[in-house]
Amino acid sequence: MGDKANAHPGAAGRATAADHPASVRNVVLVGHSGSGKTTLVEALALTAGAVNRAGRVEDGGTVSDYDEIEHRQQRSVQLSLVPVEWDGIKVNLLDTPGYADFVGELRAGLRAADAALFVVSASDGVDGSTRMVWEECAAVGMPRAIVVTHLESARADYEEMTRICAEAFGGDDPDAVLPLYLPLHGPQGADGHAPVTGLIGLLSQKLFEYATGERKESEPSEDQLPGIEEARNRLIEGIIAESEDETLMDRYLGGEQVDVKTLIEDLERAVARGTFFPVVAAAPATDGARQGLGTVEVLELITRGFPTPLERRAPTVTTVDGKPRELKLCDPNGPLVAEVVKTASDPYVGRVSLVRVFSGTLRPDETVHVSGHGLEDRGHEDHDVDERIGALSAPFGKQQRTLSHCIAGDLACVAKLSRAETGDTLSAKDDPLLMEPWQMPDPLLPLAIQAHSKPDEDKLSQGLARLVAEDPTMRLEQNQSTHQVVLWALGEAHADVALERLRSRYGVQVDVVPHKVSLRETFADRSAGRGRHVKQSGGHGQYAICEIEVEPLPGGSGIEFVDKVVGGAVPRQFIPSVEKGVRAQAARGVAAGHPLVDIRVTLLDGKAHSVDSSDAAFQTAGALALREAAADAKIHLLEPVAEVSVLVGDDYVGAVMSDLSGRRGRVLGTEQTSGGRTLIKAEVPEIEIGRYAVDLRSLSHGTARFNRSYARHEPMPPQIAERIRAEARNAS
Repeated sequence: MGDKANAHPGAAGRATAADHPASVRNVVLVGHSGSGKTTLVEALALTAGAVNRAGRVEDGGTVSDYDEIEHRQQRSVQLSLVPVEWDGIKVNLLDTPGYADFVGELRAGLRAADAALFVVSASDGVDGSTRMVWEECAAVGMPRAIVVTHLESARADYEEMTRICAEAFGGDDPDAVLPLYLPLHGPQGADGHAPVTGLIGLLSQKLFEYATGERKESEPSEDQLPGIEEARNRLIEGIIAESEDETLMDRYLGGEQVDVKTLIEDLERAVARGTFFPVVAAAPATDGARQGLGTVEVLELITRGFPTPLERRAPTVTTVDGKPRELKLCDPNGPLVAEVVKTASDPYVGRVSLVRVFSGTLRPDETVHVSGHGLEDRGHEDHDVDERIGALSAPFGKQQRTLSHCIAGDLACVAKLSRAETGDTLSAKDDPLLMEPWQMPDPLLPLAIQAHSKPDEDKLSQGLARLVAEDPTMRLEQNQSTHQVVLWALGEAHADVALERLRSRYGVQVDVVPHKVSLRETFADRSAGRGRHVKQSGGHGQYAICEIEVEPLPGGSGIEFVDKVVGGAVPRQFIPSVEKGVRAQAARGVAAGHPLVDIRVTLLDGKAHSVDSSDAAFQTAGALALREAAADAKIHLLEPVAEVSVLVGDDYVGAVMSDLSGRRGRVLGTEQTSGGRTLIKAEVPEIEIGRYAVDLRSLSHGTARFNRSYARHEPMPPQIAERIRAEARNAS
């Protein structure tokens, strides 16, 4: 693994459709923004011969030509697939965004992949969000390896970085995270920095020099061997500790020399099982060079150490009516089960779906069944339809290379799936199946929008529908209480990208307006009111008088209407009219224009006219009576309160609790969890946590997570309530 006696150029050119799952590797690249994931993908593509030395594919464009928004923002904002071929193996490289706002794209990449490369910068270290993703991978047993980048930085220290990785990722067993190579330094420059020009293979004890742009192998000098020995012995002990041969450690400690071939085989098995995590260094090729530092080693690690799709059990599969369905592991001849892991819109070919096939073989122009994913609460309808798919292709930058088929274990882009959305299952039309959806992060940052102009208003609905079809981490809400259209996003960058896509891709210009929470009103004490609606205009008049009493009820009671009229003062046929008028006025509010709730309205008395009384007149009188009762009563403004759970590292517990208190929150308790984290439970007014997704990330350096759920409405502090009433008066 990276220590072969002779390096080879790999299978140059484009990756085609795989013929067997054993010849496929699906690898997701994970790391914080700026760690060098996309640069590494380009370097691997160059070394594999998929691009030329200018970084361009044969038919135009570059491997990183993914999205116009990415070019403008200078960062990845979506999952991208780059297939390459090495040593007869098709390698699907899944490049994920490193910014926390696009964790949905990362989760999609984890779903599609069978192993992960964690890319860390030698000059920046390991951030908290990367550690959290590592723990997610550990929870499902995903094989992982670590690639250290940015070795050209004057601050880079490879040896120190491997120690940090062992500490961050090793948990109780730091010897499970060890380097396979030591850096080979070139001559020291005028600034005192000695650049890394090659790698020293610890198992083979060979030097792999990249200074010329081509990987050259040589023997170490006698004075280099002592520096290799200590790291080599530790690596050997770490590999043997994971060996399936339980006698090997005793034999090694007894002085037996273990041959390199056995060590490499044990290493590859341990990596594939997800129990050993090798560290490799990599850097892009210099100008005019074909191979970048460590790129051959990374490709060999992927093709020889990472598992095939045959070694991964598919997620739970059921029939569309929920009955369990057992499938063979990754059988190209089995029933078709594939999943849409990403949806994008192309201005020329329409909707394009990135699909991972878990069973069977997907072929162009066949009819498949599309099963929905149960995200109706986010504006994604469930699907249960048949669709004819278009061409299959493998993406490379902006190019699409046609594929004849896509077998179990492979990935492909599918055109013309107009109904399928991210997370949907594709199966045979005569055997419809449904895969268990992966966990989607909950969008917690609200963005209230409105159309900029009348033409935009006409296109807004369709543009929003397409937007949420592409991104299941975004939720679309049509708030009936505030009459606002609200996009719920994962953060500010996520929201910015959504607005930019609406504008540039769907031609819809929107304005962002202040987000409103659903306030309510209620009576603080008992009050009475009289509604008198009497009009005589020469013809048929209007006559209705009613007297009511209003009293507050416990929270969540709604509105009760009680009839206590005696003697027929209000004719029986008009009592429902009074109730209708009361309820209509309650819906409009009585103080600041917010719905009135949690009251009992009792109709006590009234008067009617044999000719001029009517349903409409008593509705008006009921509304007037409620308004008069409110004028003489103290009205509470009720605000929604959310139950908030924050999972945060112990180092930030004090800061988070202090911040919650500053938001008028009530901390209900704390609970210690694994990994040095604390779960804080609190109740916080929703008006105070509109931007909490952004503020918490800043407060905890991106290491905290939270969720929220509606608890109840409760009275707002008088000074805040008065401010909101004043704003309502000024707006009217």
